[in-house]
Amino acid sequence: MPAFTRSLTVAAVLAASILSASPALAATPGPVPSSSSAATETRAVDLDAQFYLTIARATASSSAGKVDTAELQKEIDRLADSEELSDAVAEASIGVLRSATTRTASARDAYDAQVAAEQAAAAAAAQAAAEALAQANTPDGARASARSLAASQYGWGDDQFSCLDSLWQKESGWNFEAYNAGSGATGIPQSLPGSKMASAGADWQTNAATQVAWGLDYISRAYGTPCAAWGHSQSTNWY
Repeated sequence: MPAFTRSLTVAAVLAASILSASPALAATPGPVPSSSSAATETRAVDLDAQFYLTIARATASSSAGKVDTAELQKEIDRLADSEELSDAVAEASIGVLRSATTRTASARDAYDAQVAAEQAAAAAAAQAAAEALAQANTPDGARASARSLAASQYGWGDDQFSCLDSLWQKESGWNFEAYNAGSGATGIPQSLPGSKMASAGADWQTNAATQVAWGLDYISRAYGTPCAAWGHSQSTNWY
């Protein structure tokens, strides 16, 4: 056998021996298809839909009970299954949803701003009322209330107010919290008992103007004028 032919035969025998010893080499598989390429890829329009749906749902939640969210909820429901819509319909629905979200958010923000303004106005009014009451409850504030009411309701001028000033200065020092532990007389006019002043207002214990109103009415009914009441007080040490 020629040397060349003998070499080919030996090579063939060796190759067969290697293949029979390693079956895996005898049947090498082809490229394995990629699982990701086999799966259906998510459309960009569906990702956009989920993004704007998240915003819309948060807006609807924060707007509930404040403004009408029916329109926005309808658009949310329309786009919820965007995978079933064509690209063109999904894109159009996203545009409608975004507009509805913007309108709802604007209405909600306007509502919140109005509520905040009303709360601020109420707080300012309460503060002003508290400050006015505090001022009216000072001796000077009580005097001013008494002078005004004496003139407007009873027609008493400065001469009568002078007697009233002297009378209640003696009785209480114009202190709405004055209390006589011995007799139980209470407040600026020294009502006995203090609860009588409830006829002029439920706030008689905390409001000097209420005490003044009751005291002036009492003087008018019992004595006619402050000067008559003051004269009686000077004579008997009570009125």
